[in-house]
Amino acid sequence: MSQASLGLPVGRGLLYLIVAGAAWGTAGAAASLVYRTSDMGAVTLSFWRCAAGSVLLLAARLLRPRARPASAVPVPLGRRLLRAGATGAGLAVFQTAYFAAVAATGLAVATVVTLGAGPVLIALGARLALGERLGRTGLAAVAGALAGLGVLVLGGGGATVRPWGVLLALVSAAGYSAMTLLTRHWGREGGAADQSGTTLGAFVVTTLCLLPFALASGLLPHTADPVRLVWLLAYIAGVPTALAYALYFAGAAVVRSATVSVIMLLEPVSAAVLAVALLGEHLTAATCTGTALMLISVAGLAVAEARGARTPADGALPA
Repeated sequence: MSQASLGLPVGRGLLYLIVAGAAWGTAGAAASLVYRTSDMGAVTLSFWRCAAGSVLLLAARLLRPRARPASAVPVPLGRRLLRAGATGAGLAVFQTAYFAAVAATGLAVATVVTLGAGPVLIALGARLALGERLGRTGLAAVAGALAGLGVLVLGGGGATVRPWGVLLALVSAAGYSAMTLLTRHWGREGGAADQSGTTLGAFVVTTLCLLPFALASGLLPHTADPVRLVWLLAYIAGVPTALAYALYFAGAAVVRSATVSVIMLLEPVSAAVLAVALLGEHLTAATCTGTALMLISVAGLAVAEARGARTPADGALPA
């Protein structure tokens, strides 16, 4: 991930995003186990997730040799700090506003509004700011993915919509969209974009942003099984955080922004599968239908993206 972002093939970027989306989905199941094991709250868990993830990213960065192509132009320190700060602020808004939306209007509505508004905002932003055209295939894939998301999350019924929670979810979607669009913009700028350094800097900024909220909620949880809690936190920090976000930022730098947003909808699919397989939740018709719609949409858009990358003359990836 330390290579220049423009040196990463689009096909590999798509694979990175698919793995990241699936890994993000495991965070919900692991968080549920954390809540069963201790009295840790959502904001405190998010803080420790980012703090421990920062440590893991730093360790990986120190241990891994970083080679830079001879023709690459280094990015000035000031610009690297600006990138890390802006990305970290977007990540902090994304996570904090989402947790607040869950508390205000419930998990189902918060998830649908945040993840549903994200692709729409990103598609509009990419068209206006980056000149990226989605096309009819992309529009159909986005529509199918959003329909699948709605069926998957709201199919069980019982959701309560509260305006304040919806507003917070839209703020969360805006933070996620800004983070994705900025990553794509910087990936197209050229220069030796060190994605591992950007990811590490973003997590340090996010950790600092979340620290006051975590202090207010209580940093140290109470638990009767500290060993299990530590293992769960280590998993959350390692797989759906350090690994997944490193893959996400690398892939988002080379893949069209709207495609990124749809592929990352694999998160609720992965979470639904784990909820059925590990947490004892029932497999419903809504779960099957929503999962199928989203997987078909993601697969179709990924194929179109890879095909467009192989034939740049068709305008699939306009400069």
